[in-house]
Amino acid sequence: MSLNNYPLPRPNAQTQAYWDGCAQGELRYQRCAKCGHVQCIPRSLCEQCQGADLQWNASAHSGTVLTFTTVYRAPLPVFKDMVPYVIAIVDMDEGFRVMANALPAAQQGALEIGARVRIGFKDVHGMALPVLESVEDAK
Repeated sequence: MSLNNYPLPRPNAQTQAYWDGCAQGELRYQRCAKCGHVQCIPRSLCEQCQGADLQWNASAHSGTVLTFTTVYRAPLPVFKDMVPYVIAIVDMDEGFRVMANALPAAQQGALEIGARVRIGFKDVHGMALPVLESVEDAK
């Protein structure tokens, strides 16, 4: 599989801490120190109270599948060798969401809406990207 033209995220002032965390194996999220609101999308101000005291916290990497889809037709030529692949949106236990591709091992498990999953990271051209690493055993 050639990933030479893989479209990588471009960190900006609001997202740099998130991507720095990914590079260190840490899944980070923003929480407002004033009102406690957890933001799904990093911003410079709290979307709830407009406070500027936003803190980055480390996630425990666990969450619940909100939805997922299997992609059979590549949206760009760079993805052609990857199909079929699974993209999932995961509600993390801390209150934010992550969209990530599922690793083949996770696809083999009982991936379904409501499944408990773990987020890990995959290196793509030197950038650590969140991936759905595994489906946790239901107990």
